[in-house]
Parts: sequence; structure tokens; C-alpha cells
Amino acid sequence: MCILSPNRPHASRAASLAGPTRQQLALDALAGVPISQIAADNDVSRKFVYRQLHRAHQGLDLAFDPPQSPQDLLFWLPVTRPWLRQLVLGLVLTCHSSLRGVRELLCDLFDYPVALGTVHNILGQAVARAGAINARQDLSAVRIGAHDELFQATKPVLVGACVHSTYCYLLSQEEHRDADTWGVRLLELSEKGFAPQATIADFGTGLRAGQRQALPDVPCRGDVFHPLRDFQALSTYLDNRAYQAMATLEDLRHGQKTFEHRKGRKDRSLARRAACCEREQQRAMAVADDVRTLLSWWRQDVLAVAGPEQAERQALYDWIVSELATLQPRWEHKIGPIRRLLANHRDELLAFGVQLDQDVGLLAEQLQVSPGMVREALAVQQMDEARPARWQREKELWRQLRGKYALLRSEVEELAASVVRASSVIENLNSRLRNYFFLRKQLGQDYLVLLRFYLNHRRFPRSEHSQRVGKSPRELLTGEQHGHWLELLGYQRFCRN
Repeated sequence: MCILSPNRPHASRAASLAGPTRQQLALDALAGVPISQIAADNDVSRKFVYRQLHRAHQGLDLAFDPPQSPQDLLFWLPVTRPWLRQLVLGLVLTCHSSLRGVRELLCDLFDYPVALGTVHNILGQAVARAGAINARQDLSAVRIGAHDELFQATKPVLVGACVHSTYCYLLSQEEHRDADTWGVRLLELSEKGFAPQATIADFGTGLRAGQRQALPDVPCRGDVFHPLRDFQALSTYLDNRAYQAMATLEDLRHGQKTFEHRKGRKDRSLARRAACCEREQQRAMAVADDVRTLLSWWRQDVLAVAGPEQAERQALYDWIVSELATLQPRWEHKIGPIRRLLANHRDELLAFGVQLDQDVGLLAEQLQVSPGMVREALAVQQMDEARPARWQREKELWRQLRGKYALLRSEVEELAASVVRASSVIENLNSRLRNYFFLRKQLGQDYLVLLRFYLNHRRFPRSEHSQRVGKSPRELLTGEQHGHWLELLGYQRFCRN
């Protein structure tokens, strides 16, 4: 079933009558001309003439006795077939509704029952235009891309997005996620101008192997989000174990006091258990404190934008890994995985530091200041504004650089904002995609084409980044404005005035 009016190549005489002719039929019937004569003169049935007469009576009733509008009426909405198609698209893409939910809403609120196939056909009609717009997009403006994999009904969905504009250039459900699949998709993207300075991803073997085959000159940085999350989870686990040992020791001591109060002597069994628990508590607290300190150094020094030069980062990184190896025998099942992850992927996780050192050197040469001065300005810019130490250090920079510091501060802010250490954009996109995927067992490539078009052309109503508010990912990528996503699909939006 389709809500478009079907073609009628063999329409009857009544169906071909124009509006003025129908109006004249109704006027003749109102004037008393016999119905049979009107039907014979116009080659139509009497039933058709009676229908026009009935409409004429309805028009007179409305003209002389119009219905009263409800007091809480806001505005009148003409419900047309194109408007209903827009409503279907809005419910599916904006409201995350299922197809059956759309069908039920139209039946309940509009008294307009449609078949499930009708809703599917409306989406299918939008796929062709959306796919053409997606295919025409030039991807040469993507500087850093973020890649990841999702799973839907045990099938992988390959995802890729621009870090700075959040433009989604890859959204494809595949049978496999091996190197060949990733390589083919990346080669297809390169035909559209995709040639980023770098990409960032987790440590999936197929993903990285596919990029080495398709884009051998593009480095793939390591995403620090997952190691940092695992490191933090390890520290939290060890803290909880230390607190648990403290609580157990406190319970044993309380039990010993109670026993001594009742019996006048100590319980040897409780004393032995308390001594063992106290030793365990000291060991647990020592390990928890050491891991918490290592995590703090790794996060605030090794991974910090305002951190040291790359060689010093690597040296501190290696020392932290060696310290974890020292602690590993005590908690092999917990410390071992995170230590091995850090040891095997040092260069990928610190790849952002190589680009950062180059940018610092270029900025120092451009402003004719020392690289150390640029790093000091970067460190000051990263400090909390509420700390007096920040303003003291910034005062010293003003004294040394005078008016040149204003330009340096502006350049350093842009430099800090451009540093990419984690694939936060792709994780955010994945969380949005899951809100669509959970409604469906089978996605289908057509649905993903339409979904990618919507995500790239829908404007952000709000964002932590002020430059994104009121703009779509495509506008952020290209710098060019475009119409509303419904208008791009060929629809005319409803306007009250």
C-alpha cells in the first residue's frame, strides 16, 4: 500500500469533470432541475449528482452556521500526504520510533490507518535521495578520523567520523570486521578525497591491519580512553579491597573487645586472625596507594597536553610500566592485563605527543620565542583559573614577553584545542547509534544510509562546544550552509505564517 494516489488511465466521465463543472451541477440541483436530466446532460450517474448536491448543502451550512473554534486552539494544520511523509521520517529519525510505533500513532491520533509496508515505503523513497547526497560529499576536509566497531545481532557495524566536525563518513554493516573489509571501505573513502593526517582508534587488529593496507602513509594513533578507563578501574578495585580489609580488621577488633569484656581474657583465634588481617590490610593499602600514584602520574603528566617533551614522556611511561610489573605478582589477574596493554602500545598511545612537539616548535619559531616559553604558556592555559598560582605564573609571562604574550596565549589555546588523544567523538556517536539500533534486529544498509544522512545534516541544538551550536556536522566540515534535512529530501516544511 502507498499513500500516493494511484494512476487511473481509465478514469470515468465523473472523475474527469473539472471543479467549475461540478459546482454548476450542484447549483442546478439546488435550483430544482431534475436529477435525471442533470445526469443525462453531463453523462454521469444520478448518484454522482446527489453527491455534489450533498456537498453544496454542507458548504451552505458551514457558510451560515460555522462551527465554533475551541478556546485552546493554537493553529490549524493542513494534513496532506507530503506532510504525513515528513511526520513518518521525523518519528523514525528524530523520535527514534519503531515502524510499528509510527503506524499506531497515525491510527490513534490522526485516525489515518496505514499499512506497515506504507511506512517502509516512505522511508525507502527517502533513501535514494539521501544516498545521492552522501555519495557527493567531498571528504578532503577531514584532518583526523576516528574509527570503531559496533555489533548488532552479532554482525559488526563499521563506524568512522571526523574528530573536529563529527561528520560521519562511514556507517556500514558487514559480515566480518577483518583487515580486508576495513581496507575495502577505506579505499572507497579515499576515492571521495579521504586523506587524513592521522586516524585514532582502539587496538582492534582487523581495523589497524586494514588501514595499513589501504592507507599505509596515514598513522593510526592509540585511543587513550580505554586504557585510562581500565587503569582507573584497577585503582578503584584496589582501593575497595583496602577498605574491605580495614573493615574486616575493625570487625575483628570489635569482636575481640566484646570477648575480653565477657570472659576477662583475649580470644587467641581472633588474635591470630586479626594479626593476619592487619598484615593483609597494610599490603592492600600499600598497593592501592602505589597504583593510585602511578595512575595520577600517567594521567596528569604522561598524557597531559601541557606535559613534557616526547622523550621525557616516553621515559616516564616506561618507568610507570616497570613499577606496575613490580606490583604485578601480588595481583596478577588485575594488574597484568593493564600492564601488558600499556607495554605493547606505548608508541600508539603517545603518538599525539609527536605532533604536539612539532606544533610547539613551529609556534616558537613563528613568534620567535623559546619552545620552553610556549610550553610554559600551554601549562598556564591548562591550569584552573581559581588557583592563585596560575595568575602568578601568567604575570611572569607578561613580564617576559610583554605584548607578544597576548598573541602567544591565543595561539596556545588553539593548539590545545586541536590536540586529539582519545576517540571521544566516535564513542559519543556510538552511544547515539545504539538508541536507533536497539529497536531493530536487522538494520539493512538502506536504513544506515538514511540514518547517516540525518546525523550529518541535523543541526546541533546545543553542545559543549559553542562553535557547533546551530550547525550540522556537514556545515562544520565544509563551512557551507545547507537547507533543513527535510528540504534536502525534497519536502516543503510547514510554516504557521
